Amino acid sequence: MKTLDAKLARIKAGKYTPKDFIIADAKDGDMGFGATAPGPRRDGSGMKTKAEYLAAMTDMTKSGHVDIMLMSASSAEALVAKKVFAKNKVTPAVRLNNTTDIWSQRGSNYKESFQQPFRTARSKQVKRFADLGLYSVTFSNNIDADRRTLEEYRIFRAEASAAKMRHFLEVFNPAMDIGLKGASLGEYINDCIVSCVAGMASDEFPLFLKMQYNGAAAMAELAAYDPARLIVGILGGARGTTRDTFELAGQAERNGARVALFGRKINYAEAPLELVRLMRAVVERKTTGLDAVKAYHGYLAKHKLRPDRELSVDCEITDPVLKG
Repeated sequence: MKTLDAKLARIKAGKYTPKDFIIADAKDGDMGFGATAPGPRRDGSGMKTKAEYLAAMTDMTKSGHVDIMLMSASSAEALVAKKVFAKNKVTPAVRLNNTTDIWSQRGSNYKESFQQPFRTARSKQVKRFADLGLYSVTFSNNIDADRRTLEEYRIFRAEASAAKMRHFLEVFNPAMDIGLKGASLGEYINDCIVSCVAGMASDEFPLFLKMQYNGAAAMAELAAYDPARLIVGILGGARGTTRDTFELAGQAERNGARVALFGRKINYAEAPLELVRLMRAVVERKTTGLDAVKAYHGYLAKHKLRPDRELSVDCEITDPVLKG
């Protein structure tokens, strides 16, 4: 059994412990960022290639530090063909839609408009090599945009069910100003999520959520609403400091999150595998976020890896929602 399925079973049965926290490496960035998704090479020689991106996915999968590897369909098909997931307990997952608010190509201005639903991947084709997918939505406080979002999600669920495809639901905060901020935005997103899933039968319900951390109160409220059915997870967002990474995972877990799906925070790290190992240690309360940063820098020094920030800077919490 894959670790994802075993952990979900314990969570739903009310037997969760911090060891059951689910971590995903989100390397589906090519669906939004294009050629820059793999990130820059650390020696300054330019951007990494798709082959290097696939190698990073392979290394993380083989490390045993994550439960899910989230990829584009093209990446998943390539790695499954190489049997990367055949002898370990990591679940391959595929991003099944690429709404316009994740379109982040160089020179683009897509985030200045309300998001529009769009799908490149097809559930039936993806099911040949993976049975878990991600579907993302964004609620914009605009009746036309949100009605279209919910309608497209309904159509997707019918297709996914026909293909016997499981999915989890990502809920982005809107990229543009919708007249709500702070606690009010968190409350609005929570209400939208509950309203969205309330009409679903169990056979089409998302396995769990992936959403932005909108503070302790909002996370605790949603996590407590229906914990056996509505399992809450967080997305990583912008890179931030290493302290931000550890604090986000730790604070979210303490307030009810049971999943973390981090992309740029992992991909841009000096030592991604060590970062995830320490992130799990923070979640399992074996260390604090601050001590984990110090241990991380100790690892970088031991392995002669140049840190992107001085230790004193990397120990700072820079994300305002985490300071709160």
